[in-house]
Amino acid sequence: MKKDIHPGNYRQVIFLDNSNGERFLIGSTITIEGNETDKWTDGNEYPVVRVDVSSASHPFYTGQEKVMDTAGRLEKFKTRAAKAGKKAAK
Repeated sequence: MKKDIHPGNYRQVIFLDNSNGERFLIGSTITIEGNETDKWTDGNEYPVVRVDVSSASHPFYTGQEKVMDTAGRLEKFKTRAAKAGKKAAK
């Protein structure tokens, strides 16, 4: 492998999928907020980055369609639709 081709902040990072708890150890240059670390199966500790969607939970990769509403958009839409339905009924 060629030397000095990776950026200075290139390191191994654990990406943790919040929706299903799946973990991936990947080399990355991502800027990490906080000091959360976790132990990997090799016994070493690595920084952790939490993600909402990964290949383990995305419907395209899993083949399962599911609603992933982390921001409450579905509830807001249902509230607006209910209000509009009441106005139309009058």
